[in-house]
Amino acid sequence: MESDTDVLTAGSPVNPVGRLLVVGAGYTGRRLAAAAARQGFEVVQTSRRPPSGATPGPWLRFDTQGGVIPEPADLQRITHLFVSVPPDGQGGDPVLRLLESRLGALPLVWAGYLSTTGVYGDTAGAWVDESAPTPARPGRSQARLEAEQAWLASGLPLQIFRLPAIYGPGRTPFEALRSGTSRLIHKPGQVFSRVHVDDIVGAVLHCLALPAERRPTLLNVADDEPSSSSETLAYAAHLLGCPLPPLERFSSIEASLSPMARSFWQENRRVSNRRLCRELGYRLRYPSYREGYRDCLSSSKGEPLG
Repeated sequence: MESDTDVLTAGSPVNPVGRLLVVGAGYTGRRLAAAAARQGFEVVQTSRRPPSGATPGPWLRFDTQGGVIPEPADLQRITHLFVSVPPDGQGGDPVLRLLESRLGALPLVWAGYLSTTGVYGDTAGAWVDESAPTPARPGRSQARLEAEQAWLASGLPLQIFRLPAIYGPGRTPFEALRSGTSRLIHKPGQVFSRVHVDDIVGAVLHCLALPAERRPTLLNVADDEPSSSSETLAYAAHLLGCPLPPLERFSSIEASLSPMARSFWQENRRVSNRRLCRELGYRLRYPSYREGYRDCLSSSKGEPLG
C-alpha cells in the first residue's frame, strides 16, 4: 500500500471492477481510494474542500454542515459505497440524512461504514468481539452507535467496520517525542487496541474480494496486541533513541485532563480480530504497533531500520 507521498494517477480504468464512491476522503478514505483504483475500481471521492494533488478519479464537494451534496448525475453507476464521515451531533447519520434517497436509487452491491470500537464501552480490560453488548457512553461513542443503527435500518448491502485508535504515517508518537510535547501517562492495567491505517484499507478490500454471503455485517478491525500507552511510547522512544518524558500517574493528573482526554482513559478493553483474521482469512500487515512504528519511521527516513 502507498505512503502519503505517493503520486496518485488520475483517470478511470477501461473496464472497471465497479464504481466506488468514497464519502469523506480523509486520512483513511484517501488511502482506500488509491488502493481501490489500483485494483481496477473507478473511484469518485467527496470531501468538504478540494483535495491537494492528483486523485484517482473525480472529486465532488460534500459538506454536511453547509448542506452541499452531489447531484444525482454525479452518482450515476455507483456500485460500491465507503463512508468515513463522523456523526455531527444532530442524531443519526449525516450522510443518510442528506443522501439516503439518492443512495437508495443506486445499483449498490456493497456499502461500508467506518465506526468505532467505542460502542462496546468499558469492559475493564476484557476482550470483546462482534457479539458483545454495546453500552456506548454518552457523547461520541453513543453518536456512533446511533449512526450504525441508522445505516442498519437503511436496507443497503452494509458492512460496518468497528475501529480502535488509528495510526500510520503522520500519526505516530514520533513528532511529539521529538518536540518534547509527549506525556508518559501510566494507569495500572489500562490497555488500548490499535490498527494501522493500511490494515483498515487491506481489510476492506479483502472483504470486497469475498463472495457477498461471506461478508459479515459487523467486523472489528484491530491488530493482535492491545497495549498500554506507556509501552507503545517507550518503544517509539527506543526507535528514535531519545529519552522518555517524566512518568505521570493517571490518578494524579485525571482532574487536569480535558473531557475528551478523560473519556479516552475511562475505557479499557481488548478488541478481538478473530472474525477478520481467522474466519475471513485476512493477514495483518502490521500485527502489532512494533511492526507499524518501524515501518512508519523507516518510510519517513527512506531507509530500512536494522
